[in-house]
Amino acid sequence: MAILEVKVPQLSESVAEATLLQWHKKVGDTVARDENLIDIETDKVVLELPAPDAGVITQIVRADNSTVVAGEVIALIDTDLSAVAIPAAVAPLAAATPASAPAPAASAPAAASNSAAGIAMPAAAKMLAENNLSASDVAGSGKDGRVTKGDVINQLAQPATAPAPAAPAVAAKPALQQVAAPAAPSAALANRPEERVPMSRLRARIAERLLQSQSSNAILTTFNEVNMQPVIDLRTKYKDKFEKEHGVKLGFMSFFVKAAVAALKKYPIINASVDGNDIVYHGYFDIGIAVGSPRGLVVPILRDADQMSIAEIEKKIGEFGNKAKDGKLTLDDLTGGTFSISNGGIFGSMLSTPIINPPQSAILGIHATKERAVVENGQIVIRPMNYLAMSYDHRIIDGREAVLGLVAMKEALEDPARLLLDL
Repeated sequence: MAILEVKVPQLSESVAEATLLQWHKKVGDTVARDENLIDIETDKVVLELPAPDAGVITQIVRADNSTVVAGEVIALIDTDLSAVAIPAAVAPLAAATPASAPAPAASAPAAASNSAAGIAMPAAAKMLAENNLSASDVAGSGKDGRVTKGDVINQLAQPATAPAPAAPAVAAKPALQQVAAPAAPSAALANRPEERVPMSRLRARIAERLLQSQSSNAILTTFNEVNMQPVIDLRTKYKDKFEKEHGVKLGFMSFFVKAAVAALKKYPIINASVDGNDIVYHGYFDIGIAVGSPRGLVVPILRDADQMSIAEIEKKIGEFGNKAKDGKLTLDDLTGGTFSISNGGIFGSMLSTPIINPPQSAILGIHATKERAVVENGQIVIRPMNYLAMSYDHRIIDGREAVLGLVAMKEALEDPARLLLDL
């Protein structure tokens, strides 16, 4: 018997530990090389852990929801492929694992049904247990049919209107109303459900970093407005040819990235960071793009954005969006960054004061473009205007550089030819 240890992969330098989400296999299952065994959640991403070799799982050392560190052994695989059935010595291990059933005959069909549907995410599993439900009772809307917390909430909301479970509560309330006068407020308060769920590792990390940013940085925000008509005209003129040539739609974010890089080149302090009592000037431009995902806000990095074309930026942003939606962002995608851009405008935001993403020293917030009345050459005209907001660390960035940096972004957007001529 050749036993192979399944270990937690190496995590990034800033990630100390991770959480095991859901085993996709149980003791006795045959696995193929590179087949996904379990999803591992870190502060930043969800990683798939592939089987290091083909074989049979003989032991699951760490169960779902366990906290683990890099290099820790979490399972054992017998790489002797001739051992199709579970050896007698391994049978007790199968019974000890949460995923197996007491009887072997019952466990086989369960494995088949749990391959996609009938699997609950950690928060959903906790709610199911509290309400005496199983994952098979709820239709999952998550990846591969997994049951999410929202699915459980929707399921619990349905029986609330059913006559059977509601009957005892409804029958008891009229009696109380006849005895005590304040029964009406009590009845109203009875229909105010609350839910307590633990933060995901990513959400807890986001909260920690935002508090760290506000407590350690001297954050100040400067504002300006930009006339988006030149960019809109340029996009309208070339968007069809652009998509046909490059296979990707021409959006607005690439223009903001280019304008930001142009400003950072003029005012390098905005692209710098603080390290103790030192100021670190970065000779490269790695731009973080804030992206919403089902797990929370993530900021993948456009590396060497100054060397990327408009088409390359659009393709990479589209790739980040798809990977964030599918939970496929890697640690490398999220590591580093010298400046960030947050686009609250896609959700309808008109104005905000973005929080710096440490250890960076500044962040640009862009908002919804709306037609407004503005004065040009003494005349009132209608223009598509966008409010820009740049938050910066006043410890190293003075107001002059911050304001002039934002003005440089405004000028580049109002005259896109500047981006081509490096003006």
